Amino acid sequence: MSTIHSFEHKVIEVKVKLFRNTFLEDIGEVLRREGQGGWELVNAVQSSSATPLLLFFKRRR
Repeated sequence: MSTIHSFEHKVIEVKVKLFRNTFLEDIGEVLRREGQGGWELVNAVQSSSATPLLLFFKRRR
């Protein structure tokens, strides 16, 4: 018999920055912070280069 797990979910918006390196540093910081809190990145979506990056996370309850 398999166990059913329950998850909580979170979406974080990372705003686009003029300088690419700063934008990448921001993403890295978010990933480190959320990972330390037990969150797992499951998807990232950006519809265009001018829109914020959406990071989708989950963690077990």
